[in-house]
Amino acid sequence: MNGARNDQWQVEVFYDGECPLCLREIKMLRWLDRKNRIRFTDIADPSFAPADFGKTTQVFMDEIQGRLPDGTWIVGVEVFRRLYTAVGFGPVVWLSRLPGVSHGLDFGYRVFAKHRLRLTGRCNAEICEVG
Repeated sequence: MNGARNDQWQVEVFYDGECPLCLREIKMLRWLDRKNRIRFTDIADPSFAPADFGKTTQVFMDEIQGRLPDGTWIVGVEVFRRLYTAVGFGPVVWLSRLPGVSHGLDFGYRVFAKHRLRLTGRCNAEICEVG
């Protein structure tokens, strides 16, 4: 479940290991994370217990969650900013904070997050609302 190999991590990402798109991103981040600055936690792992983090499964499924070493929680696009900063893409991340770019990324991510299960072919009557 946890891919960090030391205690010097800068950000923990809680990802859905059953999401094909998410796994592609995580695989790339693992490859880029040569200094082990990211702690990877798979929320689809049977041993994952959301209550241990004071959250529900639904919260973890609705929007990507991240945690900083001091315990601060981050969500959405900010998680990706921290992940890409951790692997050395700080200058690109800086561009993502520009007002127009930031709003566009936030909007795009919210749309993706809302429809992620449908987009990845994992939607059924039990887990997706009709309508």
